Amino acid sequence: MYPPRFAYEAPRSLDQAQALLAEYGDEAKVLAGGQSLVPLLKLRFAAPAMLVDINNVPDLEYHRTASDGSLRVGALCRHADLERSTLLAQFPVMASAAPLVADPVVRHRGTLVGSVCHADPQGDWSAVLLALDASIVAVGPEGRRTIPMAEFVLGPFTPALRPGEIAIEAVIPPPQHQPAGSYFKLERRVGDFATAGAAVAVEMDGSRVTRAGIALTGVGTLGTRATAAEEALTGHELTDGSIAEAADAAAESANPQSDHRGSAQFKRHVVRTFVSRALHRVLDAPAGKAA
Repeated sequence: MYPPRFAYEAPRSLDQAQALLAEYGDEAKVLAGGQSLVPLLKLRFAAPAMLVDINNVPDLEYHRTASDGSLRVGALCRHADLERSTLLAQFPVMASAAPLVADPVVRHRGTLVGSVCHADPQGDWSAVLLALDASIVAVGPEGRRTIPMAEFVLGPFTPALRPGEIAIEAVIPPPQHQPAGSYFKLERRVGDFATAGAAVAVEMDGSRVTRAGIALTGVGTLGTRATAAEEALTGHELTDGSIAEAADAAAESANPQSDHRGSAQFKRHVVRTFVSRALHRVLDAPAGKAA
């Protein structure tokens, strides 16, 4: 199927892009990697009057460490750039997730920020950034604002961007202690969306967990923060017992639906298994090394 006709502009500055969004309002869509938007156009699930391609806007392809130690990921940074990046050593859950996003073709065009803005309940990066307490920076008619990931996704395919706003950057805060964690997802085949997934990001001071972030994907209409599981870990020694308690709490926080991919009970079991597996990987890692 071919998309309906639309106008196309490729502005060379954010000001030009914002002017187009102001002119067309809800009838405009922003194109970065296009790996989510283009399929929607071809299926006619989206029919914008104007496509604003920001790939000619300079200085948005970066990912870098800021002076405060945070990781900044620009709107045009591709998944493949992150997959190859040495900067993710301080963010093990991101390093774990990067090679699992879709397939190599998608990873060479798609972007982290675009993926998060797509707000797919089965998306990988939204859960990862939620577990890391990340935020999204947007610019619009009212200026620049920072939106915590916990507030960024309002519902399925509904980001918290206001009319005329463009998401330009993801900000991941620096770890305060030894970072560790993993991202696991169950997929029917390579490149598929997650049947169920879990992002686990912890910080360790010796054997004690000083911070825990656990977020789930594919098991609810939104990315799910497993707060009870986090509370079972934070401030405590990481042991087989605390891991089991956290894994059970994470499974309980999931709200999956039974469908052709599996029953709700099965998906909760997957969540429990993934959280346990990620935390045991931390427990079994050599002292002082990220896992």
